[in-house]
Amino acid sequence: MVRPCCKRNISGQPLAAIFKPVGIPHCELDELVLALDEFEALRLVDLNGQYHEQAATQMGVSRPTLSRILDAAHQKVADALVHGKALRIEGGPVVSAGPRRCCKAHRPISPNVHDARR
Repeated sequence: MVRPCCKRNISGQPLAAIFKPVGIPHCELDELVLALDEFEALRLVDLNGQYHEQAATQMGVSRPTLSRILDAAHQKVADALVHGKALRIEGGPVVSAGPRRCCKAHRPISPNVHDARR
């Protein structure tokens, strides 16, 4: 019997949920799903430059688990880039998806306020 997957802590949702090659209709593309925990691991380690141990602690998983999450995320992103597939970011075993963030200053986006800068 397979051990149940533990929930992972994430800090928020991505600003864009789908990435695809330009000029090709989405309906004509193969699509890969990048789970929210995989997105968070990429953000913490590759973008923010955190060490695996620090990122694993923040996500509430072990360091080996974080490495497996990162490996899966890297494989999916590489497959999408090399083979021209759409990449959808959603789902996965997450526990605390916070509010969407509008910028590097991490200010929450209010759903009722339209910012003229965007």
